[in-house]
Formats: sequence, structure tokens, C-alpha cells
Amino acid sequence: MRRAWILPTMLVLCGSVIATVLAVRGEAGRAAAFLLPFVLFAGVNSPLAFPRSISAAEAERRSAVDGRPVVFWRPGCTYCLRLRLSLGRRARQVHWVNIWRDSDGAAVVRAANDGNETVPTVVVAGQPHVNPDPAWVRDRLTRPATRAGR
Repeated sequence: MRRAWILPTMLVLCGSVIATVLAVRGEAGRAAAFLLPFVLFAGVNSPLAFPRSISAAEAERRSAVDGRPVVFWRPGCTYCLRLRLSLGRRARQVHWVNIWRDSDGAAVVRAANDGNETVPTVVVAGQPHVNPDPAWVRDRLTRPATRAGR
């Protein structure tokens, strides 16, 4: 869990240090303008930007019932963030598994990627797809469960 917050914490700390130096020099406006992008970037790279993660076992169980894709992701991954932002409100229809919080999820990703933890790995109808096009994932959300893997 702590590992997921390292990048966002470092971004906020670095931005805060630089903003503090600017504020001490009397450049409060510039300090605030400098800190804002750091805080925003930290926010989108934090676990808060993603729907609540569940375990790999729970995601697979739910996916078997409703046919929705399972997305294996990790904080700080720009491709995961691209997928998340591209899905917009539909992101809540997908089952998200944070591989840094779930060792079984990490094992699924390694098995699908020759031992590498390449994310996002999207599993649809039992078939893994590494870093698929976000439009393809959106299409899987609109198709019936019986056609989702085709």
C-alpha cells in the first residue's frame, strides 16, 4: 500500500520545497502557480484517481458473472492513467485490480506477460490483452458479455 503513494508524495514534497523557496523570496504568486501542477500531477498518479481496487480473485468472480473486463493496473503508470481517463464515467463498470496491493493480481499479470509486470493488462473473457487501445476497452463495455472476447 505504501508503494502506491511514493510517487504522489514525492511530487508534492518536491513541489512544496520549490514553492517554499519562491515564497521566502517574496514570490508567493509564482510559488502557488508552481505548486499547483505538482499537486494535480500527484493526484492523477495516486490511487485516488482510480475506482476502488478489489482482489484478483474477486474481480475474476465478478467478471465471470457480469462479463465485464478486469483491468490490472498500478499507480504511476501513464498508460493506466490514459486508459482510466479515456473510460471516463465508464471506468466504474470495469473491475480494477491494483497489482501493488494484490500479489495474486501481480502473478496474473506476470503469467500473461512472460514474467513482466506490464500494465495495464486487461482480461476479457479469460483472455489477457496488454495495454489495449482505450477505444477497444470501451467497445468491450458496450458489447454483450457473450461477444466480449471476440
